[in-house]
Amino acid sequence: MQFQPHELTEQVAQMARDFAQQQVRPHIMEWDEAQHFPVALFKEMGRLGMMGVLVPEQYGGAGMGYLEYNAIIQEIAKVCGAIGLSVAAHNSLCTNHILSFGNETQKKNWLPKLATAEWIGAWGLTEPNTGSDAGNMKTVAVQEGDEWVINGTKSWITHGKSGDLAVVICRTGEPRTSGNSTAFVVERGRAGFSAGKKENKLGMRASETCEMIFDQCRIPDANRLGAVGDGFRQAMKILDGGRISIAALSAGIAKGAFEAARQYAQERYQFDQPIANFQGISFKLADMATEIMASDLLIWQACDLKNRGEKVTKAGAMAKYYASEVAVKVATDAVQIFGGYGYTKDFPAEKFYRDAKLCTIGEGTSEIQKLVISREVLQS
Repeated sequence: MQFQPHELTEQVAQMARDFAQQQVRPHIMEWDEAQHFPVALFKEMGRLGMMGVLVPEQYGGAGMGYLEYNAIIQEIAKVCGAIGLSVAAHNSLCTNHILSFGNETQKKNWLPKLATAEWIGAWGLTEPNTGSDAGNMKTVAVQEGDEWVINGTKSWITHGKSGDLAVVICRTGEPRTSGNSTAFVVERGRAGFSAGKKENKLGMRASETCEMIFDQCRIPDANRLGAVGDGFRQAMKILDGGRISIAALSAGIAKGAFEAARQYAQERYQFDQPIANFQGISFKLADMATEIMASDLLIWQACDLKNRGEKVTKAGAMAKYYASEVAVKVATDAVQIFGGYGYTKDFPAEKFYRDAKLCTIGEGTSEIQKLVISREVLQS
């Protein structure tokens, strides 16, 4: 694979970098404290092509690849992980599910609105009692003629309240049986579809996380994505690609924390010299930089495989697992380098620290990534 970024990738990264500095940085703590999901910001990102990165131009998207997508998420996450998370969820989960498994009519109906952020997308798999145990989900869809009736609750859903459209995985067969779920598109405004509790989170607070509640929600069969019973298989394929985006999110947070710590270490004087001169600090920075580079290499490999249409199950899981754990470690070391100031909201380290932890949980915990990787390794 190419390790030197293409000119397009560099241009896209610069565009995202400028946008993050100008439109996101001034509001980071305001949005974080208020848990405000800035919908207008995402509309602007849609106009710049950042909300339909992978969507072909014929459906209103930017028509770019995973290397450009990785660059966008990283540059946004360097400034604010929460905004990067919402970009990732909209692109990789909701929009990409329709792109990957929708028929031509469905793509033409929904992708242009999602790719331009006229509509914000959500994706529902997790439930209150079924996280990793998705085969035992309680949200059920029952077919009645040309309609499906959905009942149940999805939890921990990014954009669960503000999303205009959601791809929802529902059980259509018996619990814990093969082929027991199906994917549907549910538009906001349908009777029986409402938002529930909004989560009060440790970090990623500007990225909305909410329950989605379905109470006798009727949708036409035309809103079904793919075959009946194919939902879980679709979801696993979407998560394969989605893990690349969470790896990119993790690397962006790690880079933001590292850059803040490096700058502080060069400016903070103790014993008449910058603390960066002390091995205790400089060795931390060396470890941080090395682990971030290793994360990037894993991500680039996964992006390259995805661009070539090859299987990314192992590569995506490795990138997500390693980069997310590195993000937590780097953010922790950044707080340590800042010392007491790192524990205050006047400096950026504490927010990177809070935001990083979700990366080891969302779209499959680190333990689930190890399970995926071990299965792939043992099958090879």
